[in-house]
Amino acid sequence: MKLGDIRNISVIGAGTMGSGIGLTFALCGYEVTLNDVSEKILNTAMNHVEDYLGTFNDNGIVSKDDIEKTISRIRITTSLEKAAEEADFVTETASEDLEVKRKLFTDLDAICPQHTIIASNTSSLALADFAERCKRRDKILITHWINPPHIIPAVEILGSKDTSNETIVLVCKLMEKVDKVPIRVLKELQGLIINRIQAAMIREVFSLWEEGVATPVDIDKAVKASFGLRLAVTGPLETCDFGGLDIWYTLSKNLFKIISDIHKPPERIKMMVERGELGLKSGKGFFDYDTSQNRDTVKAIKERDTRLIRLSKLLFGKG
Repeated sequence: MKLGDIRNISVIGAGTMGSGIGLTFALCGYEVTLNDVSEKILNTAMNHVEDYLGTFNDNGIVSKDDIEKTISRIRITTSLEKAAEEADFVTETASEDLEVKRKLFTDLDAICPQHTIIASNTSSLALADFAERCKRRDKILITHWINPPHIIPAVEILGSKDTSNETIVLVCKLMEKVDKVPIRVLKELQGLIINRIQAAMIREVFSLWEEGVATPVDIDKAVKASFGLRLAVTGPLETCDFGGLDIWYTLSKNLFKIISDIHKPPERIKMMVERGELGLKSGKGFFDYDTSQNRDTVKAIKERDTRLIRLSKLLFGKG
């Protein structure tokens, strides 16, 4: 199969990731089918799509006419058969449950046309564990998108030992066509690249917060106003080169032995979760949010997306 043969995209799972991934393909002219288990979830997904497009319109990325055309390319269905029977490329964003994914991939393998490529958005499960019953193992791989997927450029690409190089190359081209930056992961490992790096930072951030070194406000400011800004221009290894490997070698000797190496989440985080303090979606986390009538939730997401859009346009020329 060639890139031009991919016309119909199906996204299985229409939550936050699924709706953003579906929008990305629809914006670039693909016919998209969103699938989930209930009409309510699907209608919510379409509301999110409209909100995202509204933010794009506010930032001059799409016109009102573009919005109508994009929405017209997306259909919704609760039927897995209808979603998959004519798909050229399928991506699933179902829950990180091994049995759920194993059944889903077995069903998709039976329903999809023989040429269809099937991708998973997982970053924590191994392909071999849930694709073992599939016959088209050469056409199955991981495409791990980063939230919010309709804005963040990076998509990690990972195949198993059975995935053909042809499939990986084709999917990388597909990601580039929809203005994404494919990241080739050469070894199968839990968390892939991005989540492992992010988790290492969060471990130290949690530790600093728990020890009372700084408030959540100042910890976030410390990251955003320093290396967080710089990392969008020079990656961590470039940063080491720019600063000098001798300097970073010495810094590593001094700091690696004292930074956090905990192997489980801090007890205070566990207590917050048990109290239902889950962050934006519950109204309270490290910060407080007014979730009455969904006001602060929508506002916070819109403000975040606007800043990300502007930064992405500046750095990557996207949009």
